[in-house]
Amino acid sequence: MRKLFMSTAFAALVAGPVLAAGDLTYVVNNESATYDPGLTSETFAAPIIGNTFEGLVRFTEEGEIEGAMAESWEVSEDGLTYTFKLRDAKWSDGKPVTAQDFVYAWMRVLDPAAGAKNPSMFYLIDGAEAHYAAGGEGDVAISAPDDKTLTFTLTNRIPYMMQLLTYTNWFPVREDVVEADPEGWTRNPETFIGNGPFKVTEFNFGESVVFAKNDAYYGAEDVSLDTLTFRLIPDQATALTAMESGQVDGIEAVPAPEIPRLMAESDAFMIVPALGTTYAFFNPAQAPLDDVRVRKALSMAIDRQDIVDFVLQSADQPAIGLVPYGMTLNGEDFRDGVDTYGLDADAQPEAAAALLAEAGYPNGEGFPETVFVTYTSPPIEKLLEAIQQMWKENLNIDVSIQATEWQVYYPEVQKVEYQIAQMGWGADYPHPMTFLDVFLPDSPNNLAAWQSEDFAAAVDAAKATADEAESLAAMREAEAVLMNDHVILPMYHRYNYMMMSPDVEGFWRSSLNVPYFRDVTITE
Repeated sequence: MRKLFMSTAFAALVAGPVLAAGDLTYVVNNESATYDPGLTSETFAAPIIGNTFEGLVRFTEEGEIEGAMAESWEVSEDGLTYTFKLRDAKWSDGKPVTAQDFVYAWMRVLDPAAGAKNPSMFYLIDGAEAHYAAGGEGDVAISAPDDKTLTFTLTNRIPYMMQLLTYTNWFPVREDVVEADPEGWTRNPETFIGNGPFKVTEFNFGESVVFAKNDAYYGAEDVSLDTLTFRLIPDQATALTAMESGQVDGIEAVPAPEIPRLMAESDAFMIVPALGTTYAFFNPAQAPLDDVRVRKALSMAIDRQDIVDFVLQSADQPAIGLVPYGMTLNGEDFRDGVDTYGLDADAQPEAAAALLAEAGYPNGEGFPETVFVTYTSPPIEKLLEAIQQMWKENLNIDVSIQATEWQVYYPEVQKVEYQIAQMGWGADYPHPMTFLDVFLPDSPNNLAAWQSEDFAAAVDAAKATADEAESLAAMREAEAVLMNDHVILPMYHRYNYMMMSPDVEGFWRSSLNVPYFRDVTITE
């Protein structure tokens, strides 16, 4: 969800000492609804999937591509056909990883009955889109000539194909395991069979997930941790207390007000770049959001710089577009020189009020009852309360906030019956298309059900050309179509602020929000 920014509640902290050398305890604040690599798009599934599964290739800490399940690969001269040779690797139950496991996993994503969140990611492969549209019928250019060879053919050259393959939806899964219990195999340690450096030994839902070193992993001799525990603590302040009292080795997030102090005082404090944008969906099918002037006025009336400086108290960046900074193509950052779409980091109260009056609500008079729905999360609710106050001060309108637990919230938002809904997106791979694809009409993550032929045409043009400059221009055009229709309320581009004990070496967290423990050692 890389992906959706979301939150669920967990039980309170279970106190206990930091484990001995070879054991590590890491705090996460959220629990995912599913840990199925092929079906999920949830950001909060990434820590578990990223340490228990591997795809054909993976990122290094330096951001380079290296082989994982693939020992080598070749790309045809026309850039369309990819052939991978698999290394000798095993699943955590000792059975060999085969090319057929990849074929099964990918074809499963392309079966509408499976309910995958990102099937469109596979439409790059020849025949995939037609196969999905036909309900899982028809040929797709994916094959396994033998157990060690996987090949697929694209419809067009895709310059970022190798980066795309690092995302969890491209990971293999075992047919016998999945088909035996399609709904529950990822919730039971006995059936959660992976091919990564760790395996799950305990799912204590609402409390913790416990991992052990996967002795069947091809690189097991380089994995130093014997036990890894993800302790689930929803409140960042409670997690920080656990960290500073020596109960845990690391925490994935710190409370915003503590960032300045920790930056100055703590050797454990870390700032990790994140390719993510926090925003809300406006529902253009629901009054009063069915008027683009209202949507734009609401967006112009919030002060993004104040949100970053005084609400988040962070080094995050005010967002006036969808795609975050750090997405580089043809030697240019996507955001360089891009239009502001009438928005600014600072609030524009007079212009916003004039636009709202033009829409029929002078000084907010007659503005209908409007509800901003969100998931239960103290930091997000604090953010929305600040926005609520800005709308009152700058537009003289009252917008109520309604928060529910994620497991209730997300299914309701998927019905697209809300007026304003809090969400966001984190990159699945380091390329602008990971953000733009969300707003295609067939994307299950297009939670505004928004459609635009001009947007779709620009996305298609960006994918069809091998010229990076042309592709960049087309993607910027696509973002402009979306942003000029003000379907989203962009808030900020994210950084991650976390802590990890200085005694822990070899840990890194990617800009795609995956913490990696494969190379961790603990010094004493």
